[in-house]
Amino acid sequence: MLDVVVTVPKAFTHPAAPGKKGLLAWIAEGDAAGDPDTGLLWEYSTYGASPKILSGERVYIVCENRLRGYAPLVDLRFYPRYGRSAPQGTVVFVRRGGAVAVTIPDKVVGFRGWKYRWWDRSVEIPFPDWKTP
Repeated sequence: MLDVVVTVPKAFTHPAAPGKKGLLAWIAEGDAAGDPDTGLLWEYSTYGASPKILSGERVYIVCENRLRGYAPLVDLRFYPRYGRSAPQGTVVFVRRGGAVAVTIPDKVVGFRGWKYRWWDRSVEIPFPDWKTP
């Protein structure tokens, strides 16, 4: 499986959380781990090449130096930018409810773009306090 990992920026804001940034703003976005599925679709966009990921595979989220969990991918959209030798562009990961709060023992420093999951799933542990900065 080619699961991917993305990072919520420290400066992330959302209209549902006025005055809040990062983790607290991201939680307010909706359909967080443990919340009921509203049926809405949620998008996370970043930049880079289009990953080789299929619907149902996992999109993991890192926020404030911790892996916070994952959501199953519903759709992947890619909007290329031309003029470079390698295809680069805007990558949009689409999810709905059903997020799962897990973490790994290691600190995970945020990064731009996306990466393939580099740990074995067997090291993942439940993360009941995932909403804690």
